[in-house]
Amino acid sequence: MTSILALIFAIFNVVGISQAQLRVGFYANTCPPAESIIRNVVSEAAFSNPNVSPFLLRLHFHDCFVQGCDGSILIQSGPSDERFAAPHQGVQGFDVIERAKARIEAICPGVVSCADIVALAARDAIALARGPGYEVPTGRKDGRVSNRFLAGDMPEVSDPIQVLKAKFFRKGLDEKDLVVLSAAHTIGTTACFFMTRRLYNFFPNGGFDPAINPSFLPELQAKCPRNGNINTRLPIDEGSERTFDTHILQNIRNGFAVLESDARLNDDDTTRRIMQSYLIPPNPWFGQSFQADFVQSMIRMGQIGVKTGFNGEIRRVCSRFN
Repeated sequence: MTSILALIFAIFNVVGISQAQLRVGFYANTCPPAESIIRNVVSEAAFSNPNVSPFLLRLHFHDCFVQGCDGSILIQSGPSDERFAAPHQGVQGFDVIERAKARIEAICPGVVSCADIVALAARDAIALARGPGYEVPTGRKDGRVSNRFLAGDMPEVSDPIQVLKAKFFRKGLDEKDLVVLSAAHTIGTTACFFMTRRLYNFFPNGGFDPAINPSFLPELQAKCPRNGNINTRLPIDEGSERTFDTHILQNIRNGFAVLESDARLNDDDTTRRIMQSYLIPPNPWFGQSFQADFVQSMIRMGQIGVKTGFNGEIRRVCSRFN
């Protein structure tokens, strides 16, 4: 934990002016119980539904990649809202954010942003899945725009590796961020809807993705048969879908990736080398720390396009503009 805290402070030294307005403990004086309220709501939700942890982690990712981490994905006022964009299909966890917001508003009205609740809830969800604990810089404001047509830069499950890298680069993230944030797929499930192309109509010649390990292909096709139920769920990290760990990187390396975009990490020398660095037995004096790097990437991602000061608002209800 000491090394992770040191890493967080090092990151603060290189953030831009607007990002530097974020700070750990932003609500310490204005709403002291905010973070504990969010933690309790997330814990209650996860107790009822263990899928809540991956829901909240992905909600944060999807929010940040469209217009920045500003809660724009939470708005629900009409069919043109961001949450209804095609790349956001399957994103869940909105109800947990609303419950946390309602409890906070009852104590500290108009103080804590929905964007910060999303970031804090993701942190708490990771911890519940036995992932690293870390401090979240807060002070984001909620955005005033939510438009599904602005979601074109979301990473897609069918993107080739160069497209994935380009989308991350445009957000100020690099290949290491791409690898460790993709490894967040270690928890949760996906739907057969996202598997059809990879199993039966893979570009350019049809058939299945040749990157799938031959021993794994029959299992995937049995779970997601051609013309079967596209809503059937399957673990993204076969064998370790409830625990936050590096098991998914082993699966990707060995051809057992479920999602096509995860498999593509093997197609690039740089991302493949980064993956391999986390699979080498750790050396206490030298070597990569996956958990520390994941924390760094989460903090970096959480600073994409943030609104601070007068550049946003504090919504009273997360699904509606004020």
